[in-house]
Amino acid sequence: MHLAVAAIVNALWDLWARYENKPLWKLLVDLAPEKLVSTIDFRYITDVITPAECIQMLKEKKSETEFQREAEMKSTGFLAYTTQVGWLGYSDETVESLCKDFIKKGFTSFKVKVGQNLSEDKKRCKLVRDAIGPERNLMIDANQRWDVEEAIDWVTQLKEFKPLWIEEPTSPDDVLGHSTIAKALRPLGIGVATGEMCQNRVIFKQLFQAEAISFCQIDSCRLGGINEILSVYFMAKKFGIPVCPHAGGVGLCEMVQHLQIWDYISLSGESENRMIEWVDHLHEHFKVPPIIRNAHYIAPTEPGYSTQIKDESLEVYEFPNGKYWKAQV
Repeated sequence: MHLAVAAIVNALWDLWARYENKPLWKLLVDLAPEKLVSTIDFRYITDVITPAECIQMLKEKKSETEFQREAEMKSTGFLAYTTQVGWLGYSDETVESLCKDFIKKGFTSFKVKVGQNLSEDKKRCKLVRDAIGPERNLMIDANQRWDVEEAIDWVTQLKEFKPLWIEEPTSPDDVLGHSTIAKALRPLGIGVATGEMCQNRVIFKQLFQAEAISFCQIDSCRLGGINEILSVYFMAKKFGIPVCPHAGGVGLCEMVQHLQIWDYISLSGESENRMIEWVDHLHEHFKVPPIIRNAHYIAPTEPGYSTQIKDESLEVYEFPNGKYWKAQV
């Protein structure tokens, strides 16, 4: 249901931005605090955050420095991290080569998949850590692989590689499980990150309340559209949790850049421990693909939410009438 709602709500925001002839992030930045907050449904979260608090947060960031942050996003952009160096099944040579390539491109944070085989995980993490050096960030991602105690034990055995976070260590619905994992790993300096499979603001509220995450990973399509995503950003701001959006899917890089740029300009004003996932595939199908320069997302200038797919791509791949699908029959 939330995925379907998100498709409609996100499309409406895209139309609104295009009507105003602004990129989506700029539409959000230019809205009066009262107007922007009026788009949010606060049901079930007023014990944590209220409309008045959100309006005040936005007003506190309305200053001369807001224009400086906007200029920064247009010129320098927002920091990206790569997920492409450590997929399961990559050869050692591929991992090392990809690390070198992304370092040349300016990347400072690298994510590795883990969870199937501990000895292989140790080998892969060592390869990446050796390749990127001690000064760059290494993150690990288990994609919901473990039970709670298994997660704690497994990640503890990877502590020597100094991961910044463990992503999705267990079921995305297990708030208390995440809290237990976070408490156990905190003394090791390893944070817990999750959110790409969290389908509503209530789960995020509970993750914040339970001190279950150190990094919040909203997904622009999993939640019920921008309106609900905004509520999570405000809660994250109140709890002091940095947002690092999930973007490992078709069109997600295009979308989340707008949200994170708005957050930096108008809400958090912070870039420390905040970054956007970058996965370099299928962008050729979008009319306005992201611009990555020196490992930073450059603020889009075209009107809309950057979600328009090229007509020729729709002609080939639209299900079930596209040429690709008809050829499969």
